[in-house]
Amino acid sequence: MKIAVVGATGLVGQKMLRVLEEQKLEVTELIPVASAKSAGKTVLFNKKNWLVITAEEAIAMKPQIALFSAGGSTSLALAPRFAAVGTIVIDNSSAWRKDPAVPLVVPEVNAHVIKETDRIIANPNCSTIQMVMALAPLHHAYGIKRLVISTYQSVSGSGVIGVSQLENEQNGQFNGQKAYPHQIHMNLIPHGGDFDESGYTSEEQKLVFETRKIMEAPDIAITATVVRVPVSGGHSMAVNIELANEYAIEDVRKLLQNSNGLSLMDEPLKNVYPMPLFAADKDDVFVGRIRRDESIPNGLNIWVVADNLRKGAATNAVQIAAWLIKNKFLD
Repeated sequence: MKIAVVGATGLVGQKMLRVLEEQKLEVTELIPVASAKSAGKTVLFNKKNWLVITAEEAIAMKPQIALFSAGGSTSLALAPRFAAVGTIVIDNSSAWRKDPAVPLVVPEVNAHVIKETDRIIANPNCSTIQMVMALAPLHHAYGIKRLVISTYQSVSGSGVIGVSQLENEQNGQFNGQKAYPHQIHMNLIPHGGDFDESGYTSEEQKLVFETRKIMEAPDIAITATVVRVPVSGGHSMAVNIELANEYAIEDVRKLLQNSNGLSLMDEPLKNVYPMPLFAADKDDVFVGRIRRDESIPNGLNIWVVADNLRKGAATNAVQIAAWLIKNKFLD
């Protein structure tokens, strides 16, 4: 089993290597891939140093799976070339998510859409992944009519530059390289991605499109506001849900508690609810603050938190790889 990690020296790439170790996939040969300037370095995997090589060298080695975390432009250029030699590419960028021929997958929700002929599989946006993990059971049980989403996204969602900006500003240094147009320390920025003519951002539009695609529910009405917060890791979301059918709060709690990959933390009188500090370095998605929205029929509020570099990126990609191996989708 040869597995390539494209972008192996980056923030998510490093997390992919760690999750690969933890999930104990039988990797006989790791192929770490990075830009030419990083080629020749080494990365540690399963207590062994592996040489970082270029994409050209990796394509020639014909890995069975390539986990991509190297940005959209790199993926557009390289994913088809890996696919052409028989590799199944699992891509973490936004490059392929809107392509109707490319499955957009959260394994616990919609692995059934993967076909044996697929050679590129898209990993959804980090916020979308954690949210649909909580929404899918509710949609199957009650139907979802409308979602109003507010996100509180950590700086690690912007990569090393975002983390560095926060750390520099916390230390009184405000002149370094910046991921955001404003100071993030002691501040909130209602801006994720690029604004379009409608006034929404690309991060907000991803939540709309990707949720509908993954849940195979094109008619759900969705609106979203993305906010960047001065937290180093972990994304949080307040999700207001209008269900199509009546529900009981206790039934909702049981449903979420018994859903694979979800952990219920919902004892507010004991100050028990999901927080980024608690979710750090964990693979589960945490759900709490479950309560009825009394302002509309069948209204529901939930609070969803996850480590955006784990389930929101690396873990989901590795879980797709594990699903492919388990279901014998590899040549």
